[in-house]
Amino acid sequence: MTQSELDILLREEVRQAIKENLERDPLRIALDGKIPYAREVATQVKYLQRAKRKLPRLYAACGIIPQRAFEQSSSEECASAKRIGGESLLDLTCGLGMDAAALAGRFRRVVALERDQVLASVTRENMRRMGIKNVEVVNASAEEYLAHCEEHFDWIYVDPDRRTDKGERVFKLEDCSPNVLALMPHIKRVGEHLAIKNSPLFDVEEAFRLFPDGSVEVVSLHDECKEVMIYLGGGEPTLSATAVGRGRVEFRRTELAAVATPEEFAKDEYRYLIIPDVSLQKARIVANALQGVADVWSNNSFGFARELPEGVLGRVERVERIEIFDIKSLKRELKGKGVDIILRDFPMGVDELRKRTASRSGNEKRIALTRIAGKSYTIYLA
Repeated sequence: MTQSELDILLREEVRQAIKENLERDPLRIALDGKIPYAREVATQVKYLQRAKRKLPRLYAACGIIPQRAFEQSSSEECASAKRIGGESLLDLTCGLGMDAAALAGRFRRVVALERDQVLASVTRENMRRMGIKNVEVVNASAEEYLAHCEEHFDWIYVDPDRRTDKGERVFKLEDCSPNVLALMPHIKRVGEHLAIKNSPLFDVEEAFRLFPDGSVEVVSLHDECKEVMIYLGGGEPTLSATAVGRGRVEFRRTELAAVATPEEFAKDEYRYLIIPDVSLQKARIVANALQGVADVWSNNSFGFARELPEGVLGRVERVERIEIFDIKSLKRELKGKGVDIILRDFPMGVDELRKRTASRSGNEKRIALTRIAGKSYTIYLA
C-alpha cells in the first residue's frame, strides 16, 4: 500500500462508502460510478470480507487492510493464544498488529515496531479504530531500535518475516528478517523473556537444537497447524501442543522418554479410533499424550482404544470393525458409493484409493486406513 492509497482510505467519505458496501460484490463496487474512489473501496471490501472470520475485531472496526500484511497476519484466535503477560512488551515485528492488539490485553504497555512507514501508519489507525490505547507503534526496524534501546521489557515478541525482498520463502530462522539469532545479545540486554513465532513448517527438533533451554509449543486451529512458538526465559523446558479452543497437552522435556509400542495389534478388541489433533502429530507427542488411554504405534498414526476415551486432544470415532487391507474386497464394498477416507501412515493417497475402489467423495461409508508393524489395515467407522 502506498501513502497516496492510505490518504484516500483515511477520507471520511471513503470510510463511509466501505461501511455501506461491505456486503456487496467487490467487482460490482469497482464498476459503480456513484461510489467515490470505487477501486480503493472495492479492494478494501474484498479484504474485509476475507477478514470477517480471521480478524473479526478488525472487521467490526472496519479497519484498513493492506494485501501483504493481511496474508502474513496471525488470526485473532491464534494471536489470543499466546501464553505471555506482564507490565511491558516489545513487539519487534508489528505488521498489521494483530498479535500486538491481542497482547495489549495482557500487558500494561506495548511497544510495536514496524519498519514500513505506511504500514506503521495503517496499524496506528487500526488500533485507534479498535479502541486500543496502550499500543505505541514505532516506525523503526528491530535492528536500529534494539541498538539504541535503554528501556527494559518484561517480554520481547518476534514474528520474523519468512520471505525475502523478492518474495521468496525462507525456512531457517537465521535467514528470516530480523535475524533473531544475530540479535540475541541485544534482546537479552533489554529483556530476559523472548517469544518467537515460527512457521508451521518449522521443525520442533530444530527449535530445541537452537534453544536447548527453551520451551516449544505447536499451535493448531481447526485441526490445521498454524505456528510453532519458542519461549525463552520461562523456566524448565517443555514441549506442548495447543489446539486453540479445544485443549492443550504439555510435557517437561525430561518426561519425554520413548513410549513402548504394544506387542500386538488386537484388531478385534478395539472399539474406538482416536484421530490425534495435528498439533500432537507436529510435536511428535501422540504416543506420550495417549499413553494409558490408547494403543499407539506411531506419532503419525492413530490411537486405538478398547474403552471410550475422555479428554483426548483429537477426534474419537466408534469402530465397526477392523480388517486386513485388501483392495479387491474393499472395492466390492465401496464401488459406486460416497466414501469419507482418513489416512495415516498409509502408502496410498486418497485419490488413488477412490480410483482403485471405483468410489467417490461422500459419507455413505467412512473408513480409516493405516499401516502397523508392516501390515496395512482398513478401519470401518460408524
